[in-house]
Amino acid sequence: MDTSQLLKGVLDLAVLAVLERGDGYGYDVVRGLRAAGLQEVGDASVYGTLRRLYNAGLLTSYVVPSEEGPHRKYYSLNAPGRDRLRETAKTWRAFAETMEGLVGAA
Repeated sequence: MDTSQLLKGVLDLAVLAVLERGDGYGYDVVRGLRAAGLQEVGDASVYGTLRRLYNAGLLTSYVVPSEEGPHRKYYSLNAPGRDRLRETAKTWRAFAETMEGLVGAA
């Protein structure tokens, strides 16, 4: 099965979940997703998702100077982001339970 299509549907949730663990810049988030088992996630997809979530008011950002190149833009969850994470996680759990009921015996 091509998991990239599944990932597109849950990337917002996955990014919010990574940021719940702590603030991070773009590549931190990519590494967090890959460490969790989502090796197929593309850098550009994550950066686009971060920008979209930020523009939607679900993240805050701040810049930290880097000794190894350009400054890094860190993202963190704000209250609306935490609310969205809870709502989306609840929806995901219900969906996953439904799918498990359908394919669990297969």
